[in-house]
Amino acid sequence: MTTTKLKPDWAGDDLLSRLVNRAIQTPVLYALMKRQARRVLIQTAEKNGVAWRQTCVDLDTPALRQRLDELTNPAVVYPDYYQVPFHAYSEGNLCWQAAFEAAPATYAMALRVWPQENLSWQEAQARLRQSFLNVLDQYGPAQVHDILDVGCSVGISTMAIHRHYAQKNAPTNPVRTVGLDLSPYMLAVAQFQDTQHEIAQWVHGAAESTGFPDASFDVVTMQFVTHELPRQAGRAIFAEALRLLRPGGALAIVDNNPQSPVIQALPPVLFTLMKSTEPWSDDYYTFDLEMALTEVGFEPPVTVPSDPRHRTLVARKG
Repeated sequence: MTTTKLKPDWAGDDLLSRLVNRAIQTPVLYALMKRQARRVLIQTAEKNGVAWRQTCVDLDTPALRQRLDELTNPAVVYPDYYQVPFHAYSEGNLCWQAAFEAAPATYAMALRVWPQENLSWQEAQARLRQSFLNVLDQYGPAQVHDILDVGCSVGISTMAIHRHYAQKNAPTNPVRTVGLDLSPYMLAVAQFQDTQHEIAQWVHGAAESTGFPDASFDVVTMQFVTHELPRQAGRAIFAEALRLLRPGGALAIVDNNPQSPVIQALPPVLFTLMKSTEPWSDDYYTFDLEMALTEVGFEPPVTVPSDPRHRTLVARKG
């Protein structure tokens, strides 16, 4: 009988994980890993038709950059966990380069989910988003009018869920969607690309304490966010989501699946590169999300392997 491992051997406190972490903590090796991780991402994207470098050139305009001051909330205090190097950027998500490259990196990520299929990046991205929305449709609330996308980045996830429910509700029940992120750089790109003003608000703020009224949303989503959080931040955000949801509403989470055979079988080069750009990997892969959600007050969540690499959790508020 085959027993499913709860997490990859390269995460947590296992010997392999400790060896990888020691390599990452060596400055010379870490610098090399960061460069290689970027090279792999860019090559994957561009060989599949994603115009990584050209996208950055097209976005880098005065019209976009001037939005930074308009969107920045001076009252925001960045938590320590957010002020660490993410994704091979020394300034993490708090820089223009991270914001300009976020969309191409996201498109490249989707292509890695189905490597044996001859998918365009557009097809892979659409399938990635729809696999999450299918689970939410099945286990989330039937009526959705107000949506909060936590950690919305440059708005790809926000647009996908907004358009999904706008189409389902059309034409009589308009959907109001809000994108929330700690990076005003990401929000500037999101707002700039929201040319039809489909999203009600792009908000610079902390997900642990949003300032939104109690019971003001039907759905709160965290799409590829939890792996970038230490567990104490995850718990705080879950508790805030519970406060924000109306009775019967749902928190929907999609992220890497620790039990995925694909994730567990990543070759050493890839998982080492991944850990070098994701500082909270060990916390994430050893964090019992289902238990944490029930401890803060959600009903026991449904967990579905929504694609070969990712899982979707839907937790309802009673």
